[in-house]
Amino acid sequence: MLSCAGFIFLLTFSQQAQSSVGKVLALTLLSLLACIEKLSAVLNTVSVERDWTVVIAGTDEARLATMNAQMRRIDLFCKLAGPLAISLIDSASTRAAILATAVMSTTSVFVEYLAIARVYHAVPALRVTKSSAKCSDEQQHGTILDRIRSNTSVLLSYLRHPAFLPSFALALLYLTVLSFSGQFITYLLAQGLSSASVAMLRGLAAVFELSATWLGPWLHTRIGPVRAGIWFLNAELVFIALSCVALWLPAETVPGVATTFALVAAVILSRTGLWGFDLSAQLIIQDEVGPEMRGTFSSLEASFQNAFEMLAFLSTVTFPRPEQFKFPAAISAIAVAAAAVLYACFVRDRRGHLLHASKCLDRHQRAKQRQWSFAEIPLAESHIAREEGQETSQPGP
Repeated sequence: MLSCAGFIFLLTFSQQAQSSVGKVLALTLLSLLACIEKLSAVLNTVSVERDWTVVIAGTDEARLATMNAQMRRIDLFCKLAGPLAISLIDSASTRAAILATAVMSTTSVFVEYLAIARVYHAVPALRVTKSSAKCSDEQQHGTILDRIRSNTSVLLSYLRHPAFLPSFALALLYLTVLSFSGQFITYLLAQGLSSASVAMLRGLAAVFELSATWLGPWLHTRIGPVRAGIWFLNAELVFIALSCVALWLPAETVPGVATTFALVAAVILSRTGLWGFDLSAQLIIQDEVGPEMRGTFSSLEASFQNAFEMLAFLSTVTFPRPEQFKFPAAISAIAVAAAAVLYACFVRDRRGHLLHASKCLDRHQRAKQRQWSFAEIPLAESHIAREEGQETSQPGP
């Protein structure tokens, strides 16, 4: 709400063309407010999506997977509908779009608070104090060195946790410009696409993202979240690699329109793999991390996600021109490949293998089946003959 007031102030200054000092102060205030809002959003996500869902689901893994998918579905739908609605209003009036955002934010506060309070009072387990590993008084009220040691210990606990690899692999996926974020949209606009076309493509990408919220739970119930995760992540890697290849093809051999079409198609298709892996990794983390460390673990994961997101922005700052976009795209592909390798190490350690051949393709299994089938025939015949002999040799009543 304060940010909307700041934007109104900034818009008024721009229209009046006054001193730039006020604009700088307004932008500084907006940046600080954005930092506070981002921190609050992360805390809310850690509390509700990563902790409350586990407590509510209890030991029912199917219910937990369904709740994760439903919450992700709501999140993705709102991230699609909200910006599209504001964009339509902004096309008519920027001031009206800012005011609409302020009204939506003010109204949603009451809805969200009442919904959270209702769930909190409806589930008694949420009101139980967790036996968390608290710091000692010396660490809480000690010197800065004591606090550094305490934070270092928490970080080491995260790095040594069995669920670290899927968590860090998920965080690595935030180091990307090959998603419908500001960098990718700016590149598409620079290639000559209209705002309406970009909006339609973004809506199509949202459809593929939402498909993961149905496909993910379906796969989890059949092959488990560990195997489903590697399927989804490898699918994303394939399409991200194809989009990167499209950018690196020589401009003389492939028309620019074909390159852009291939790039956009590959990025859209990769969204199902991305959010499918997100659901799989989240389910693994929720199952592995105990209640005493759940908040700390999720907070550190969010920290790495935001750090990699900043590196993604840094890549486009380093290569700002549209013809240089292939370099940030290559960095994004390398990040996805690194995430795939880390998660493959987790799967190999957890299951003992990455791929297992079908029984019909296994040479030893085929030999065993042939041996069994040939040996079974005389065994059955002798068994029948023995029964017949017993029937003829039995004395009368």
